[in-house]
Amino acid sequence: MHVRKGDLVEVMSGEDRGKRAAVIRALPKDNQVVVEKVNVVYKHLKKSGKHPQGGRLEVEAPINASKVLLVCPSCNRGVRTGRLLKEDGTKVRVCKKCKKELGRIS
Repeated sequence: MHVRKGDLVEVMSGEDRGKRAAVIRALPKDNQVVVEKVNVVYKHLKKSGKHPQGGRLEVEAPINASKVLLVCPSCNRGVRTGRLLKEDGTKVRVCKKCKKELGRIS
């Protein structure tokens, strides 16, 4: 997967197109990510001891990872990423536009 938790991403399609926010959680098995303040849905709560009044919670739902692009700090836009194997054996993500390193691949 091309994004990880904590990455700044730009949403490319859907209702929240153009928004930039951080990734809260990555779900690689499902190829989905949860992005802060994107794809917000309501979760309805029944009255209980913990929530005596009940109500609605706003919760971020997962979106497909293909709908987001990693934001390159030097390009200041969402970019595609590539992978580069360095001489010391570490793999890094690379911006396809400016060839700048964007962090290690875990």
